[in-house]
Amino acid sequence: MDSQPLRPGAGCAPHIVVDDAQPDDMAAVQGIYAWHVLHGLATFEELPPSVEEMGRRRQAVLALGLPYLVARQDNTVVGYCYAGLYGTRSAFRFCLEDSIYVAQQAMGQGLGHALLQTLIARCERGPWRQMVAVIGNSGNAGSIALHAAHGFRHAGVLQSAGYKLGQWVDVVLMQRALGLGDTTGVIS
Repeated sequence: MDSQPLRPGAGCAPHIVVDDAQPDDMAAVQGIYAWHVLHGLATFEELPPSVEEMGRRRQAVLALGLPYLVARQDNTVVGYCYAGLYGTRSAFRFCLEDSIYVAQQAMGQGLGHALLQTLIARCERGPWRQMVAVIGNSGNAGSIALHAAHGFRHAGVLQSAGYKLGQWVDVVLMQRALGLGDTTGVIS
């Protein structure tokens, strides 16, 4: 397990540790995600998945050798993130998509920065070359600014790609290189 304690003044709330999510964390992860499913536009899922389903999703990420991380504040899970493959076709095998969710009561404390910084660093250890952010809602200024602060550039907008909470919702695409990016061919 890689634990990364983050100091106060490092852009986040005191007593934050980012580390690998454990099976016992999945109830807290499900609670965080359920709030976003029911009240937000960051995810296009409309019914909260069960704790068991969230555990299966975590296992699927880990089976690909990808990180699934949580942020803990005073031993309480207050956010999580993971990377998954951007697409299922084989040519996408070097391209990842990130997902980050922070508990409602912990928003604005720098947890997203801590999570994304750790996620990028962990993904750069592998063979992956690109990371894509698929951001629900073009008005999601927080997520757009978070990704821009970590080197993501605007790649496009899918207008009115979803319909949730009584409104049409855009999808913002942002992208950044991981490691060598596309500056070299694939190294076996």
